[in-house]
Amino acid sequence: MAAEEASRPFAGLSDVSISEDIPVEGDISVPSASRRDEEFSTLDEPVKETILRDLRAVGYKFVHVLYPKRSSALLRDWDLWGPLLLCVALALMLQGGAADSDDQGGPQFAEVFVIVWFGSIIITLNSKLLGGTISFFQSLCVLGYCIMPLTVAMAVCRIVLLSGSGTISFAVRLAVVTPSFGWATFASTAFLADSQPPNRKALVVYPVFLFYFVISWMILTFSP
Repeated sequence: MAAEEASRPFAGLSDVSISEDIPVEGDISVPSASRRDEEFSTLDEPVKETILRDLRAVGYKFVHVLYPKRSSALLRDWDLWGPLLLCVALALMLQGGAADSDDQGGPQFAEVFVIVWFGSIIITLNSKLLGGTISFFQSLCVLGYCIMPLTVAMAVCRIVLLSGSGTISFAVRLAVVTPSFGWATFASTAFLADSQPPNRKALVVYPVFLFYFVISWMILTFSP
């Protein structure tokens, strides 16, 4: 009896039908996970397309360094291909200096790598200890890409040195390296400024200043 009384309020529900004239709103379809994976997957992408896409991404970051502004492009889509290319190019152009001999070319090449990468790691750790919100590799990406003005300055200095290494040559190289040093420092701080606490930005900028100053000094004092 108790069961019959409990089911009596729902006894008429079996006769209820929904009219076909009543529109049913909403989308009850379930998105296919495989379709979404196929859309963003690059496993089937040709190697040529992958290389061209990566090269376009590197070139896009170079443009951001040429026109430094507060942007998250280098931080959002970070990579280390650009910094590696710039570091190799700078190390190759610094080869063959007056301080090198035939059996000391290797250490000179390695010295540039040590200064660039070890210096970038120290600055990154300093930024993280001061409360920076960017990741380790994002900071390496920014510092590496911002070496581009100094790499261009080194290429110009090598051309100037073809005419000799006198006082005029040194003055021209100084006029080239100085703005490149300021450019690199300003560009890197422009990208890293928003990720640091406002009261500690000076403590972050100072190591960046020293980092690019050492590289600039190596370029300025280079003599073939």
